[in-house]
Amino acid sequence: MSVNYYSIILKPLVTENTFDLIEDHNKLVFIVERKANKFQIKEAIEKLYDVKVVKINTLIHSNGNKKAFVKLHPNNSAADLAIKLGIF
Repeated sequence: MSVNYYSIILKPLVTENTFDLIEDHNKLVFIVERKANKFQIKEAIEKLYDVKVVKINTLIHSNGNKKAFVKLHPNNSAADLAIKLGIF
């Protein structure tokens, strides 16, 4: 059974705070499928964007969206990925 990674990672989140996370902490924030766990999110990010993920924190926002804070390996630049995604 193949996994559709695009159904797990819904979209990148773009706010003023996410720009600070990109620049200062090498992190990106994504809106993800609410039922997805951290292992599925990590696998999807690594396969879709060809980066190494160090850590993922998730939270469910009051509006029902699930956010994933994705810390990238120091060898991968969150700013470069943000540029590829068209958010920077």
